[in-house]
Amino acid sequence: MSELDGYFQELMADVRYDADVSGIMTVEAFFERVKDRLTEAGELETADRAFYEFGEGGKRLRIDGYGGDPRDCGGVLSLIICDFHDTQAFQSFAAAELPSLFNPLVRYLQAAKKTDFRDGLNEISPGFQVSDTLITTWSHITKIKLIAVSNREYRGYSDADSAGVLDGIPVTRNVWDLARLEKWSRLGQIEERVIDFAGEFGGALPALKASRPSEKLESYLLVIPGPQLAAIYDKWGARLLEANVRSFLQARAATNKGIARTIRDTPDLFFSYNNGISATADAVVVSNGQDGLQIASINNLQIVNGGQTTGSVHAALKSSRENLSDVFVQMKLTVVPRELTEVIVPKISEYANTQNKVNAADFFSNHPFHVRMQEFSRRVIAPKSEGSRYETKWFYERARGQYLDERTKRTDAQRKKFELENPKSQLFSKTDLAKFEFSALGQPHIVSTGAQKNFAKFAEQTGEAWSKSDAKFDETWYKRLIAKAIMFKALETSIPKQQWYEGGYRANIVTYAMAKLFHDASASDNTMIDLDMVWRRQAVPEPLVRALLIAAATSAQVIVTPPSGVRNMSEWAKKQACWAEVKGAALTYDDDFDDCLIDQNEARTEVRQARADRTMVSGIEAQIKVTNAGGKFWANLLEWGRVNRKLSPREAQTIEICASYPRKIPTEFQCQQAVTVLERLKEEGFEKGAA
Repeated sequence: MSELDGYFQELMADVRYDADVSGIMTVEAFFERVKDRLTEAGELETADRAFYEFGEGGKRLRIDGYGGDPRDCGGVLSLIICDFHDTQAFQSFAAAELPSLFNPLVRYLQAAKKTDFRDGLNEISPGFQVSDTLITTWSHITKIKLIAVSNREYRGYSDADSAGVLDGIPVTRNVWDLARLEKWSRLGQIEERVIDFAGEFGGALPALKASRPSEKLESYLLVIPGPQLAAIYDKWGARLLEANVRSFLQARAATNKGIARTIRDTPDLFFSYNNGISATADAVVVSNGQDGLQIASINNLQIVNGGQTTGSVHAALKSSRENLSDVFVQMKLTVVPRELTEVIVPKISEYANTQNKVNAADFFSNHPFHVRMQEFSRRVIAPKSEGSRYETKWFYERARGQYLDERTKRTDAQRKKFELENPKSQLFSKTDLAKFEFSALGQPHIVSTGAQKNFAKFAEQTGEAWSKSDAKFDETWYKRLIAKAIMFKALETSIPKQQWYEGGYRANIVTYAMAKLFHDASASDNTMIDLDMVWRRQAVPEPLVRALLIAAATSAQVIVTPPSGVRNMSEWAKKQACWAEVKGAALTYDDDFDDCLIDQNEARTEVRQARADRTMVSGIEAQIKVTNAGGKFWANLLEWGRVNRKLSPREAQTIEICASYPRKIPTEFQCQQAVTVLERLKEEGFEKGAA
């Protein structure tokens, strides 16, 4: 079996499972899986399901989804059509089929921008809502992207191909076929993206080599004209931005007013004022021109610093096009072999962005938070759920493809054991984690903006919290996260089966219902949902399911009945005003819902006890920990504790003895006390090396 055929079988099994469990159509389950790939790759900032179909043959109109409000997406309107075939073996298609694939979407686009078409549809129809978005935002649209997603293999290549102009707006089309999806799922890349400066973007770039032959990485300094940089970004967009930079820009404004002002008022000084961009590439083609060394093409360019500069230069295509010819941008380019990409590129991104303090938003896969969550997921065994014969684990995939790698490197017998211990239904990613946690934290309007934007916000907040103290992100925190995941997944499955559910907006309803229930549970009486009970059961108790569905019914009603003047329900769900309305609704839960709550002080006691159990290590282990840290570390802890008045006299005396090491060796009991004090002070803000 080929890799592509294996991927197809696995994809279809997942799609059919999602459809069966959730009671949705297979094409909808396919869309839900694929949309995350599109946003991860930077093809879209967000993707919302919006199915509409009308007519037959050469008059058929169809749309399956769209990429959000163009005003929030840099003026780009993205429309998606699904080419899904529920077959036992994957099929192929050639370029000759592209017109029949895209034409229904083109017909919808042409019709949807007309008011008489929109007004002839029911307001709750997704076709109406996308049409209304087109009409109300048309003056802001600078580019239209038509995207086809398919579970067939395309025997050709289509990546940002020009599809003409509509009312003066350039249109491109793109195909995400089975092979492209497989490659992205496995490697985190699509295919070779070659930027041919010499042949396509105005000419080769003069360059200065900045590395010696003996160095591990090849580096160059270049100056790229504004029109070339803008044209490159116009073709590939955010796919040029390294993933962490993309997260940073999604957490903040994507363009900078100061940069835009320089382009508008003093473009000839842009080079002097701007810090330029840092970038990486898999390979470059270098030649000798009349003026010396020049770079003719770059393979897989990734901008690791300078995303705001790049976005602002691109924005000038619309606002200050006539000035771009006077804009020049300096670029530091590092050639990183593909086998080193996962290790080197994140580091370059991290260090290049230090001056911008993006550490909170650039939540790298190898950030200690993710490493810790992965360690928990590989070690912590979940209790057997009712009717189950096996204890299991929840597999946290902090980097793409980890689950597949773990499976494939085993023998058949080992693979079966691995799958029993780590069922695929308990696989979750970084964006899933952010979705579960932000739903419970009362941020459903942020979750509704899409996986990547939500993750960017989560990363920013969690990164900042981690930098202050990592103590709260312990094993108990992890178990309670899994409890939230269990609730989230149970609600996803239950909603389509409810009589009040009319289809659509399931993802929005789920996150809003979670947020509402967590809010109501803690709104009075100093209580909270008993997540430890959910963890122990590995299932949601019936009273809690009923309470979730009560919250879901109200959430659905608010989402599908937006206020006057608001017509697009998907966009309405992204607004804080929507959450305010759901949050303020007075709901009555069944009496047995109280059985699912726990006193917050009792919950904190469980956390403290769990931490105490972990810190009460054996005397010799504590002694090793104290001596390995060294006297200077304990001296810093002592000073910090005294300055912040966090130490009792006896605790200070114990830490003082540890600080005198190696002149004085503390006893095993003193070391146990010191370790306990250290864990407490970490919770209260002490950082390693702090003074």
